[in-house]
Amino acid sequence: MTLAVIAVLVCAAQTTWAQIKKQFSVNGDSRVEYVDLRFEVNSGQCSIKAGESDELITVYSNQDYDNYSHTFEKEIHGKICHVNLLLEDDRSEGFGQSISSRVFGNHHEGTKKIWRVYLNRDQVYDLNLKYGIGKADIDLSGIGVENLKIHTGSADINIGYFSQEGNTTEMDTFYVKVDMGSVAVRKLDLAKSKYIRADVGFGDLLLDISGEEFMTGEIIGSVGAGNMYVILPSDDMPTMIKVRDSWLCKVRLPDNFEKSAPNTYVNSAYSSDKSDALVFNLDVSMGKIFFKQKHTD
Repeated sequence: MTLAVIAVLVCAAQTTWAQIKKQFSVNGDSRVEYVDLRFEVNSGQCSIKAGESDELITVYSNQDYDNYSHTFEKEIHGKICHVNLLLEDDRSEGFGQSISSRVFGNHHEGTKKIWRVYLNRDQVYDLNLKYGIGKADIDLSGIGVENLKIHTGSADINIGYFSQEGNTTEMDTFYVKVDMGSVAVRKLDLAKSKYIRADVGFGDLLLDISGEEFMTGEIIGSVGAGNMYVILPSDDMPTMIKVRDSWLCKVRLPDNFEKSAPNTYVNSAYSSDKSDALVFNLDVSMGKIFFKQKHTD
C-alpha cells in the first residue's frame, strides 16, 4: 500500500470520527436515584454502553441535528428521572416499508446513521428500547438495570454483558419482542433477572444462558413463525422444558432430556422436589425451537 493511499484512508477515518458529535444529554442530579429511559430509533446503527461522564444519558451521532425529527423530554418526579427520546427520519418508513427493506436486502441503508448512547455506571435504569431497521449493539456490562424491555421491528440486535461485568443490581424483568428482525442475547445469566419473557413473530431469537452464573426461575416464551435458539448451561443444572407445540412446528431437545409428562422434558439433574430449577414454559405455532447443550471440556 502506498503512502498516498494510507494518507487518504487516515484522512477518511479522521473525517468520519469528526462527524460524531453530542446530540442529547441529561446532566447528573443529586435528587435522582432512578432513571426511566424510553429510547426509540427507527433506523441506523446504534450502540448502548456504560460511559465515563457524570451525565445520566449522553447521545452522540454523525447526523446533523436539523436533519431528523425527534422528541426529547425529561421530567424529574421525586427521585425518578423520566426520559423520552424518539429519533425518526424526516421521511420515516412505515412497518410495511421496513418489511420490504428487509426482504429485498436494502435495509442496510439505515446503518449509515450512527447513534451512540452512554449510560451512567452509578445509576439504576428502567430501559424501554425500540428499534425499527438497522443494527444495534447493547453492552450492559457494569450498568444497573432493574427492568429491560427491548422490541425490534426488523433490526438486528446484539445484547449482552460482553466485558464480563454483570448487572450491578437485581433485575426484575427481562423482556424481548422480535417482529421480523433478529436478537442475540449473550451471557443472559449475568442479567440477574427474576423473570424472563421472549416473544418471537417472524424473526430469530438466540438466548445464551450457558454462563457460569447459576440461573433459576421461569423463562416464558412464544414463537409464531420464527425461530428460537437456546444454549443451555451444563447438564448439572436442574432444567425442565415445557413446550406446547403444533404439527406445523419443529422442536429439538438435547439428548440428555427425557419426557416426564405430556409436552414436558427434564434432564438428569432435575427432580420434582427441587425449587432451584430452571423452567422453560414455551408455546410454538409454525416456527422452530432448538435447544443446544453447552459443551464442557
